[in-house]
Amino acid sequence: MKVRPSALIWRQNANQTEVLFMRYSYGGHDVFALPGGSPDRNETLPETIIREIQEELGVSVDIGEMVLAGEMLLTQRNDDVLHVVFAGRNLQGIPALNPVETTALELVWRPIAELHMLNLYPNVGKQLQQWFERAVDLGYVGRIEQQYFG
Repeated sequence: MKVRPSALIWRQNANQTEVLFMRYSYGGHDVFALPGGSPDRNETLPETIIREIQEELGVSVDIGEMVLAGEMLLTQRNDDVLHVVFAGRNLQGIPALNPVETTALELVWRPIAELHMLNLYPNVGKQLQQWFERAVDLGYVGRIEQQYFG
């Protein structure tokens, strides 16, 4: 099983809270991923997120509490993945994609009210909406049902 830590980064904009996503296109579908990536050897999950965000987006962020963790158990096409989402606060700089480090097509901010309607990777839009509504850590959410976009 692979581990993929990511950051939930948000901002207030025009009386709504928006979340930062990296937009990809797979099989003709837009797929939105939280910034993050794969840990290097001897790297903690928060260190991974800080490095990945610096490499891919050219900004820094403080990594706070774990928001949720859950597994995606996939078919033979892919490895199973443990997703661990952390709160990302104090974004410093203006995020911009570094095409040398990522295949993402663009960065987008989406209102939390839309999260349950997006093709997210990992597919945790409803859980993230709950986190914002209650401001409590969700902890282990179990299996994450993920649509495959091939």
